[in-house]
Amino acid sequence: MAARRKRSGLIAHENGHSAPIRHSCAWGVMSEVVLVVDDVPVQRRLLETMIRRFGYQVMIAEGGDAAVKLLAGPEATRVDAMVLDLVMPDLDGLGVLARMREAGLVIPVIVQTAHGGIDNVVSAMRAGATDFVVKPASAERLQVSLRNALATKVLAGELQRLKRKHDGTLTVADVITRSPAMQPVLKAAEKAAASVIPVLIEGESGVGKDLIARAIHGSGARRAKSFVAVNCGALPENLVESILFGHEKGAFTGATEKHSGKFVEADGGTLLLDEVGELPGPAQVKLLRALQEGEVEPVGGRKSIKVDVRIISATNRNLIADVKAGRFREDLFYRLHVFPLSVPPLRARREDIPHLARHFLTRIAAEEGKRVRSISAEALALLAACHWPGNVRQLETRSSVRCCSPMAT
Repeated sequence: MAARRKRSGLIAHENGHSAPIRHSCAWGVMSEVVLVVDDVPVQRRLLETMIRRFGYQVMIAEGGDAAVKLLAGPEATRVDAMVLDLVMPDLDGLGVLARMREAGLVIPVIVQTAHGGIDNVVSAMRAGATDFVVKPASAERLQVSLRNALATKVLAGELQRLKRKHDGTLTVADVITRSPAMQPVLKAAEKAAASVIPVLIEGESGVGKDLIARAIHGSGARRAKSFVAVNCGALPENLVESILFGHEKGAFTGATEKHSGKFVEADGGTLLLDEVGELPGPAQVKLLRALQEGEVEPVGGRKSIKVDVRIISATNRNLIADVKAGRFREDLFYRLHVFPLSVPPLRARREDIPHLARHFLTRIAAEEGKRVRSISAEALALLAACHWPGNVRQLETRSSVRCCSPMAT
C-alpha cells in the first residue's frame, strides 16, 4: 500500500489531495459520503472499513480542527453525514457541533464516545447530533444509525424544497446537483438572479427548466412577489391572448367576467413563459409590445395597463432555427435572448442520478406511507446506465422510481 502522509490534519495520499473520498460503491455509482472525525488512527481505520462495507464513500478528518476546516471549504457540500468522536485533544465533538451551528451547516451527525455518560450524550443531542453510538460500535448499530440519519436528511431536505417552491422562495442552493456540468448553470443562475433582465432557459423537456426559473426568482430581489408560470404550449390558440393579457367582460362569447391575465397577476414579480416557442404569431406580436412598452392591452379593452414584470422564458426548441424558418419573430427572440442559459440533459450529468433518485424515492415513500430506507448499489447502477430521454421528469415519475423497488431496502 502506498505510504500516506499527514497534511493540515487530514489524511492525504502522495498526490497531495487532502481528505480524499474513497470510492467504495460498486458499479462506479456515486454513493453518499460520510465524514469520519476521530483523533485515533486505529479507530478511524475501523470506522472507514466498516462504513465502506455499508456501501458509502468515506472522508477522513484527524480531529475537530481538521473537520471544521474541511466543512468551511468547497468539499463541505459533498458531506452527507458525519461520525464524530466526542473526546478529542484539539477541538472536541461539542466544539465541532457548535461551529457547525454557527455556520448554519445542516448535516446529520452521529456522535461516538467511549465514555457513554448520559451527560455527554444529552449535551451532544442538544447541540444538534442526530444519534449516538458507544465505542466500540457494532456494525449493525452503526449501519442502522447511518441509514436512518441519511433518510431523515433526504426527507427533510425534500420537504423544505417543496415548501420553498410553494412559497416562491426556492433558491439556487436548493437545486440538487453534484455534477460539474451543472456548475456553470448554477453560476449563471446566480448572476441572473442579481438583475431583472430577461432570461431564456434552453434545454430538453424534463431537464428542470422550471426549477431553474423558480430558483432565479427565489434568489433575487423579487422573491417576496408572485412567481407565475404559464405553459404556452398548453394554451388553446383562441385563448392565448386572453390568458396572457386578460380580457374585458363581454369581449368575446363566453367572457362573462373580467379576467386580469398572467402579466397583471405577476405584476411586481416574475412571469415564466414556459415553451415560449409554441406561441402563435399574433400572440408573439402582443408579447413583443408588452416587453417593449411595459404594458399590456386586455382583449376588448380600451386602455393599456402598466405592468412591472421580470420575464423568464423557457423552451425545448431551437429558436434560432425557428427564426430562420419564419416560425418565431426575430425581434422577439432578441428581446427574450438577453441572458441565455442552457440546462444539460440528465445523461450528461449522470453523477446527479443517485442523489435525485434518493430524494424522489424518499418523498414518494413518505407520500404513500411506505418505509424505504435506501436504494441498492445494483439499482443505482441500473438507473445510471439508462439513457433517460425524459430526463429528470422521467426519473421522478413513480414508475421510474418503483422499477428499482425490489432492490430498495
